[in-house]
Amino acid sequence: MSDYFNYQNNQLCVEQVPLTDIAQHFGTPCYVYSHTALVDGYRQFESAFAGRKHLICYAVKANPNIAILHQLAWLGAGFDVVSGGELQRVLAAGAGASKVVFSGVGKTVAEMRLALDAEILCFNVESEAELVRLNEVAGSMGKIAPVSLRVNPDVDAKTHPYISTGLKQNKFGVAYTEALALYHKAAELPHLRVTGIDCHIGSQLTEIGPFIAAVEKVLALVEVLAAEGIALEHLDLGGGLGIRYDNETPPSIADYAGALLTALQLRNEKIIVEPGRVLVGNAGVLLTRVEYLKYGEEKNFAIVDAAMNDLMRPALYDAWHRIQPVVRVPSPQSSDGTTSHSTRLSKDDSQVAGYPASGRGGERERQSLIYEVVGPVCETGDFLGHARELAVTQGDLLAVMSAGAYGMSMSSNYNSRPRAAEVMVSGTVVQLIRERETVHQLFAGEKTFLL
Repeated sequence: MSDYFNYQNNQLCVEQVPLTDIAQHFGTPCYVYSHTALVDGYRQFESAFAGRKHLICYAVKANPNIAILHQLAWLGAGFDVVSGGELQRVLAAGAGASKVVFSGVGKTVAEMRLALDAEILCFNVESEAELVRLNEVAGSMGKIAPVSLRVNPDVDAKTHPYISTGLKQNKFGVAYTEALALYHKAAELPHLRVTGIDCHIGSQLTEIGPFIAAVEKVLALVEVLAAEGIALEHLDLGGGLGIRYDNETPPSIADYAGALLTALQLRNEKIIVEPGRVLVGNAGVLLTRVEYLKYGEEKNFAIVDAAMNDLMRPALYDAWHRIQPVVRVPSPQSSDGTTSHSTRLSKDDSQVAGYPASGRGGERERQSLIYEVVGPVCETGDFLGHARELAVTQGDLLAVMSAGAYGMSMSSNYNSRPRAAEVMVSGTVVQLIRERETVHQLFAGEKTFLL
């Protein structure tokens, strides 16, 4: 469990605020973030790269909430965007475009124009066709586009296939064997200026080895480019550093940065890294409430009010998130000194848990059982966790941990479900940073069709 989410008097808290209070004021499902976790994570990166020319470009796709972008911009971060929409969010958050790198395999003409008008730091170009188009668009605007090539080093990131991006069979980047020729082409195109090289091999990496293997291949190419008259201003080494969801042991930010700096040795180009998940993943939880308990011959189900539209990762990747009770009820000791698996919750405790006790028949029994934790969406794949041992009853609050990255950013309105509220906490200060959607907002832009 993150240091920023911990039990105090058997209540799971974010910093100094019980999650039960947040559920009472903002409802569920609800994303809750620790401001301190966000700030501490960014400062660890800054400290780790201190003394070297560098730029920490937050990967906006991990969590694009304006409040998060604004805080990181205030701290001095740059941003890695993959769409025109993400660029507009960054600008709306008050960040400077001069610290923005634009990645992604499918940049449209409109997105290129937007980025050129804003005068971003660099386009991370991912194909020859994109290189040609960007030159044409920049020329039509009377501008020079700063570019780097995203080089695919064909390094196995040893992560889930859906989030591995550095192998030959992936859609991302320029093949390593073709990069030299494309750099020469880029240098010859009149409306482009070659400024760097980019490499990103995947997400949720828990070993340093793949990072170093990729850097070594990139540096070999950089040496060849320099020998042929193409000098680079920056080395964009991508992101992908993983976090702990369960029993993973990813390297620390300091160890990761230290290994990169050792591999780079005495090079003096500016270093760019693009952390996303590692900054926000363990800074957030998804708060949800048990609606029903359903018992079957083969499986028991805890049906909660959050669903795959709120947190897509389990359904999409079979991703694992720890699921914690928000109110931890101590098990009583039996006469032989062992711990009983059955406890009882009083009316007062029920109210603390955020569920009205009236009409519940006074005390209610909770028993530790194995549950499938599922949502109300009409898909068998709608689950948040398989085979979880929980002592819960109807109305209890649960926290789906490590949900700050790719939770809200991947959420949808499937089944016409409004997206969740988002809340930020700093110490004892609680602030709503995104209002819960309403059903009316979901169809406000739709029109009937009459013949």
